[in-house]
Amino acid sequence: MALTGIPGTTETHVRRRRVYHIGGYDPAPPSAVFERFTRELRRFERAWGTHASTTELEVSGDLASWQVSASGSNWRTEIEMRLVRWDDVIVGSGVQPTWRRLVPAVIAFCDFLVAGAFTAYLRSSWRYALFFLYPILILALAGSVSAAAAAFILNSTGSYFAAILTLFISLYATLYAADRLLYLNILIEDWIFSHRYVRKGDSILNDRLQRIAEEIARNAPADQADEILIIGHSLGAVLAIDLIDRAMKIQLDQSGNTRRLAFFSVGASTLKIGLHRAASGFRAAIGRVSSNLDVLWVDYRARSDVMNFFGAEMLRDLKLRPASSPLVRNVSIRRMIAPGRYPRIRKNWYKMHCQFVRGNDRRAPYDYFMTACGPLPAECIARSERGAMDYFDTEGQLIDSGDFACDLKGGTARK
Repeated sequence: MALTGIPGTTETHVRRRRVYHIGGYDPAPPSAVFERFTRELRRFERAWGTHASTTELEVSGDLASWQVSASGSNWRTEIEMRLVRWDDVIVGSGVQPTWRRLVPAVIAFCDFLVAGAFTAYLRSSWRYALFFLYPILILALAGSVSAAAAAFILNSTGSYFAAILTLFISLYATLYAADRLLYLNILIEDWIFSHRYVRKGDSILNDRLQRIAEEIARNAPADQADEILIIGHSLGAVLAIDLIDRAMKIQLDQSGNTRRLAFFSVGASTLKIGLHRAASGFRAAIGRVSSNLDVLWVDYRARSDVMNFFGAEMLRDLKLRPASSPLVRNVSIRRMIAPGRYPRIRKNWYKMHCQFVRGNDRRAPYDYFMTACGPLPAECIARSERGAMDYFDTEGQLIDSGDFACDLKGGTARK
């Protein structure tokens, strides 16, 4: 589909885009995600000198959707945001107090150890390997503090009843504090889900991704969107790969042709699942998506995010044959956030990880909202080391980039 030219420039821009967003392991309902999106959209407006508005949220069983209109002085883009839901799956899997999840958590961690995942994490990204140990170390520390408190009471009073009572009270208090301050519970639930997903899959997610893939394939021939962009954040990138693999196969089976898709995996946990010995089916899906010339796959990583595999060679580490994608882009979260706000955020690993899907205070090579709501094709943003920064003046006007050209359909870009 041809893109529309900008008056006064030699560039083309996206007038209509459909975005499928798959978030990470987060039980937040669609209403909370939508509220967060609209709040962070204001940062996008301030940073890039744009104007943006949204419609009301519409929620179905598979998707939550809303429309976005974004514009500058010489461009306008209409965006259909589609949030792929799995908050209900997360809640349905049983988000419970930490102490009730200790046994399945230990089983999950031991499974990833025995299946060789942890050893592979060490080889691929030592930072992620340390993050893997993070919940275990917190649990060990909580147990040690509680045991020390119980031993102190026993030595002081000689009462086994008081010591046991102290043990349980102290353990409950430390686990509660660790959950509130260090996100322990969500981390444990994440690993329990990952263990189950690798070993058994999830029937609800399986059916849901199949229906959405069929929707993408069914609409592809007559789709009016200039660009279809799929964004997978954290563990959501795993689901996004599954979705894309299904959609491209359905398109090929139906017509023998495929509609080009853009896929941005951001702060992705792809290797978390892929390096598990039992994840052979998922590794095969990665191989198919990475070698598919009709998929533009870009993987954004940040050194300061401990939850992504910074520095890893994905296909090599998974023992898959080399391919042209994913295109890896290393970005700086520090450059995205205002200097006065960064010192507070950098101490919180969860907020650093979530910055991949938040609004930027400053213009930077990676910007979630510019990617999802801006006028430039994903190909242009991905191929440029400076992202969209060379395409806008200080007032938010799209400017002529001179020697840069990109073709959404052909997949070529140069600078």
